[in-house]
Amino acid sequence: MTDPDTIRVYDTRAAEYAARFQGAPDPAQDAFASALPARARVLDLGCGPGHMAARLADAGHEVLATDASAEMVRLAGRHPGVKAQQATFDDLGTLPPASLDGVWANFSLLHAPRDRFDAHLADIATALRPGGLFHIGMKTGKDSARDALGRSYTYYSAVDLTARLDAQGFEILEQSHGAEAGLAGAVEPWITLLTRKTDG
Repeated sequence: MTDPDTIRVYDTRAAEYAARFQGAPDPAQDAFASALPARARVLDLGCGPGHMAARLADAGHEVLATDASAEMVRLAGRHPGVKAQQATFDDLGTLPPASLDGVWANFSLLHAPRDRFDAHLADIATALRPGGLFHIGMKTGKDSARDALGRSYTYYSAVDLTARLDAQGFEILEQSHGAEAGLAGAVEPWITLLTRKTDG
């Protein structure tokens, strides 16, 4: 994410975002966390205030949490055991190949421009070890738009998203759909997928 207006929203409303979503039950978190090997190396991509990163660190995993928002990184870095740093999706290409056991990207890559999305998926695939886990959450729809707060979103249909994941060598293990009101208040449909990088 490099859109300055989107980053500005997260910088100015980080505390509100953290309070809104802290401690909310999430079956996708349970599925991802339980499928990781012991002492896994995990990237929380677009970590926000670091709730998931903290959970993974508490479970004994080595966690790197990244976000384009400096204020979100500050909040994430307050959790014990979480290494938090400011970075954009374009920095994914600097990760060492086959260095990660898992990547958690929960409603973060929806801020990536469409013309960069496949490249980001490819970088994630490169950084994961064979058999590594990749969770992705996205809002579903079509085209691109800004929400009432000014954040930039790119939408995909479930069919389009699964095809793009398949093209990068991800096997879909679990898939969930729903609709929920986000920070801007609008109820929007979403999809989450737990995938595994294939050996091929």
